[in-house]
This record gives sequence, C-alpha cells and structure tokens, in this order.
Amino acid sequence: MSGSNFVDYVKIMCRSGAGGAGSAHFHRDKQNAKGGPDGGNGGRGGHIIVRGNKQLWTLLHLKYRKHIIASPGEPGSSALKTGADGKDVVLEVPIGTIAKDFETGIVMFEISEEGQEAIIAMGGRGGKGNDYFKTATKQSPHFAQPGEPGVEEWKILELKLLADVGLVGFPNAGKSTLLSVVSAAKPEIANYAFTTLVPNLGIVKYRENRSFVMADIPGIIEGAHHGKGLGLRFLRHIERNSILLFMVPCDAKNIKDEYNILLNELKQYNPELLDKARILAITKCDMLDKGMIEEMKKELPKKIKAVFISSVATTGLDKLKDAIWEELNNG
Repeated sequence: MSGSNFVDYVKIMCRSGAGGAGSAHFHRDKQNAKGGPDGGNGGRGGHIIVRGNKQLWTLLHLKYRKHIIASPGEPGSSALKTGADGKDVVLEVPIGTIAKDFETGIVMFEISEEGQEAIIAMGGRGGKGNDYFKTATKQSPHFAQPGEPGVEEWKILELKLLADVGLVGFPNAGKSTLLSVVSAAKPEIANYAFTTLVPNLGIVKYRENRSFVMADIPGIIEGAHHGKGLGLRFLRHIERNSILLFMVPCDAKNIKDEYNILLNELKQYNPELLDKARILAITKCDMLDKGMIEEMKKELPKKIKAVFISSVATTGLDKLKDAIWEELNNG
C-alpha cells in the first residue's frame, strides 16, 4: 500500500436533490369540464448515501471527486400521479470510515460493516399536490406545495484502519522495520524521523498456517493528541486495533518514561484506548548482551508483557508473535 495510493481523508461537497413540486391540476375530460383537484405530489430529491464495501482499503477513489450531486425529484402531475424520486448517489467506502460535518466537526456516523448504508446528505421532500389540501369547506384549492430544497454542505470522510495489532511508538522506533521483516509489506525505511507518513498494513504468518494483520502507524510525538506532528491524522487508526504493540528502542534515555508518554498521548486522545490489550517490545536489542537485558528488565514498566527483539538480527520475533497470538485469543 504505497503512500501515493493510500488516502484516509477526503473533503467533499455534497449537494442532495431538491424535492419536486406538487401539482395544482384539476381534472378535466369530455364529461366533466370542471372536475375536482387531482394534482399529484412531487418526488423526493435524491439522497447521497455512504455504503460499506469490504473490498476497499482506501478513499483514493474519492480523492478527486470533490463535488457529489444528486438529482432532483420530478414534479407531480395530473391524475394524482406522483413525480419520480431523484436518483440517489451511493459512495462506496472501506469499513471503518467515519463521516463528519466540516463546519462543526461532529461525527455523523461510522460505517462498521459490509453493506451498511447511511445518508450523508438527505434529499428534499416532494411538495404536496392540490388534492392533498382539499377539505369539506375548501373543495377546489388552486395551490400546491413546492418541493423542499436539497442540502449543500461540505463533509469529511475519514478512514480508521482495522488491524489486529497496531504499532505504537515514537518516530524511528523500528516499527516499519519490524513490519517489513515479519510480513510481505514494504514500507519506506530510513534512519530519520517520520519516514512513515501513511499507515502500512501487513499480514503476519504464524504457526500452523494462521495469521494476523499488523498496522505500522506513523510515529507519535509528545502533543500528538493536540494535532502536533502527524497528530490526529494517525491516532484514529489505533481505535480499531485489537492489540497495541508499544515499541521503544533499547537505547532510549528512559524506556519507562517513553512508554508513559506514549500511553498518555493515547489517553488524552481517547481514554477508551487504555482498555485495549498492550504489549511492550524493546527494539534494536542486537546491541545488548544477556546481562544488559537482565539489568534493563528491572527498569521496565510494570503490568505489561515485555519482549526484547531485534528486527535486523531477527531475534525475539517468534516470542513476540507468541505473545501477540496469546493476547488475540484471550477471551
């Protein structure tokens, strides 16, 4: 999933269809020159609908489709004929897409399953024809109701990736390297911060032909929950991961402090993230001997399973996979 093809955020202008006008027609035929009202109702304007599609992994197909316009409803006509509804526009999106109002930032809905549909812009209702307004005292209304206008609003679609394991760590913690070693994913890797600018997914093979999905998510910096660095653009992806794999390099000044900063960023963004299962991976451990590892264990955070690994030397990776698989299958 290359950076140029992965799109997890689009802003679109949605214009739903206006409702058709009701008809103010009166019945006329050879036998009846002055018949009663028989104007039909106008048709509903077209909705703009968002539908979940599990075959999609990105919002790329909507990146350059900035204006989404649904057709208006047809007006009513004589003989109580209701106008045709405007044609709905259906936008296929990946599972995990959320829709927001651009002006308020309020989340409208989340698409969480295949085939789920939600209206992002509702078409206007059709107007009532004059037959609707006739009463015992007003038997010949010469008026009908106009259709409601459609809405024209900017909306935001954001994607939250679904993965079994989300990699959480500061830039250059070794997340991309780990993903490239344990899966067939080919994320960009270099020795500088923010090499990863978009999430990468990889399928990790486990014992006996089993597997799980791992997501390499752009690195956190302190203050990410305020939008600093890549901030909110990556934090939402963590929400749909079953397990959070915290990654801290062994040469960090203080592993416990770095872990707590990462944990605090998640807490500030969404406290519910702390309910997810957590594993701590100490990375780049090919430079440590057994004595150094034993000493380092004394300084690790409590109440979290820790695994020492080296993606380059491929040490500790089987133990890490075992720990992940055990957590995935707890309960």
